[in-house]
Amino acid sequence: MLQAQPDYKGRIKRIHENIYQVFYVPATGYFTETNVKSKNDNPFSYLWPLCGLIQATNEMEQLEPSKKYMEPVVKAINQYYNPNPPAPGYQAMIFKAKPDTRYIDDNQWIGIAYMDAYARTKNKKYLTLAEEIYRFMLTGYDQASGGGLYWRENDKTTKNTCSNGPGIILALQLYQATKQQQYLKLAQDLYTWTNKYLLAPEGVYYDAVKLPSLKIDSATYTYNTGTMLESNVMLYTITKNKRYLQEAQRIAQAAEKYFYKKNKLPDHYWFNAVFLRGYLALYKVDKNKKQLQFIIDDAERIWQQERNEQDLLGKKQEKTLIDQAGMLEIYARLARLK
Repeated sequence: MLQAQPDYKGRIKRIHENIYQVFYVPATGYFTETNVKSKNDNPFSYLWPLCGLIQATNEMEQLEPSKKYMEPVVKAINQYYNPNPPAPGYQAMIFKAKPDTRYIDDNQWIGIAYMDAYARTKNKKYLTLAEEIYRFMLTGYDQASGGGLYWRENDKTTKNTCSNGPGIILALQLYQATKQQQYLKLAQDLYTWTNKYLLAPEGVYYDAVKLPSLKIDSATYTYNTGTMLESNVMLYTITKNKRYLQEAQRIAQAAEKYFYKKNKLPDHYWFNAVFLRGYLALYKVDKNKKQLQFIIDDAERIWQQERNEQDLLGKKQEKTLIDQAGMLEIYARLARLK
């Protein structure tokens, strides 16, 4: 007998309501980092939780195309826009508060969500914004260590999987939308570089290469493996080269074995949302639904075990916007799963 799908739509509605009741400041249009107001040194969150929320609201619009769930998040993100040279980009804090560091990966996550929105709506606004983010991303590229993107501007000490994996995805999305070869070429360069330095023997991905020593930071996070899984699927879809599909299937199996211990994934919900993106991309191509089951089971465990009486999600008493955004994306993606 087929198991009934959990009430994902009910959960999505509840999490989204909570985000606006607990983390949103209507007077400013800002979102806050946590639900503990004394802890909010700033009256706004860092940019990173909004990188999760913009993707989650795109997934909600996939389910309800007539709604404008992305709009207030786009407005909030615009407040982080820093027009300064060498290229405009979004910084970690509200720009009018003070100029702050611009992280390559924060910008890429927003660009990826905007390209997903463009693919869905064909609204040129999203393509233009993503092209601008791509130009900012290129300011983080050089030939130290033979290529690869730095993690953040003005820091030449670390090139990370979290800035190269999403860099591949954004470049490939732009290639699919425009067919401009420069995007495919950069994606393939970043792919080769990331695999050269950051692929671990276990088949997952390390966190970063430190420069100039080329020492590897061997921390492993689900999202880094997720972006490289998705990159392989996208490269297979574009080039039809079977080796990318085989690599994607290998990563998917290796990552389940490596990360899924004692019937649970590591704790960071948003990392696991990015991880799920890779598995769903693979499922679209190879239709092996069994490969998704462990992530579906983990998402169910979290709803049953890591939710307070207000339906705020997270293991700690203090709840965070990034955790709500991560689970919102996961349930919105699973709700569309056929």
